[in-house]
Amino acid sequence: MVYSFRHSNAMMKGVSSIVYDLPAPVNISAMWNFGSLLGACLLFQIVSGFFLVMHYTPSVELAFYSVGHIIRDVNSGWVIRNCHVNGASLFFSCMYIHIGRGMYYQSFTFKHTWWVGTTIFLLSMMAAFLGYVLPWGQMSFWGATVITSLLSAVPYFGPDIVAWIWGGFAVSDATLKRFFVLHYLIPFVVSGLAVVHLIFLHQTGSNNPLGVMSHADKVPFHNYFTIKDLIGVFIVWGVIFFLSVLFPMWLMDPENFNPADPMNTPLHIQPEWYFLFAYTILRSIDSKFGGVVALGASVLILYVLPFYPKNCFRGNGFYPVSQYFFWYFVGVFMILTFLGACPADWPYHSMSIVASISYFGFYVVNPLMMEVWDWLLGVSEKVNN
Repeated sequence: MVYSFRHSNAMMKGVSSIVYDLPAPVNISAMWNFGSLLGACLLFQIVSGFFLVMHYTPSVELAFYSVGHIIRDVNSGWVIRNCHVNGASLFFSCMYIHIGRGMYYQSFTFKHTWWVGTTIFLLSMMAAFLGYVLPWGQMSFWGATVITSLLSAVPYFGPDIVAWIWGGFAVSDATLKRFFVLHYLIPFVVSGLAVVHLIFLHQTGSNNPLGVMSHADKVPFHNYFTIKDLIGVFIVWGVIFFLSVLFPMWLMDPENFNPADPMNTPLHIQPEWYFLFAYTILRSIDSKFGGVVALGASVLILYVLPFYPKNCFRGNGFYPVSQYFFWYFVGVFMILTFLGACPADWPYHSMSIVASISYFGFYVVNPLMMEVWDWLLGVSEKVNN
């Protein structure tokens, strides 16, 4: 009994030190709220998904109709389903802003925190793709067929990998069941990695807009930032309910309201909007293998950022030219997202090639420009991270 009390007391002190009494920079802005907003969105997705699982049937004969049953027959089922779908879009909106903030202020210098966060991003993309397949509509079926068949471009082992994922020689009932199980389990893995992400973050401390070490000028996380985070959480949840009640179908593809038909290919197959930037890069390369490599590189390149050379100042705020390149990169990202929803014809295909080159060029040109700026200023001392 005494041991149990001491053990729980030690755990409470440990949790308090990394959450309640965590020293946080006094000057962090609202851009640092998106980490907590992502946690709120993840919790919302897990809870809403838990209720959807009670009524969903992972079978090619019944999956589409079980979704209709949830919407029409289950009490408040339409609200839960719409919240789950729109919550995924809001989750990735917060994710992209969170990653962009980390790139702008060079938070990737905390390499372990950044690598765990990038892994969370990859797993979240995987879970979202798997979830898009579960309604088993036309776009779900053909999206799964097209995306998974890309792995056949892997030399030697590609066809075997595709057959293993499909559970046969085509997307079928075995595929749907595997996707359902993985979609259910991955969010819990993401939750565990989120805890690891926070542990690494609290060991190194948070970055701040000035990019300077501010150990002498910090305040406890509570109540200065918990109140601000809670306000953001309620706003995000309000936006989810607002979209789900007033604009429930705004981000859904109309083609997915038709049951999956392997004999009828949609005119234009495209993934959800948060995958369109990578989808555009894939389509911009005529070679199938080259497209798959570029698709993977468009996300995996985030793992390379911690190896960038350290600059004299942390963050683009002290580099006017780099600020221009960063916002140019944001514009390129939006253009790639737009082009992914366009036909792969002229002039969209030519624009996709230019935008894809610009996307990867940013990761090369921007650090070089920061090095040149340090050289022009005649500053040689690098920031100590």
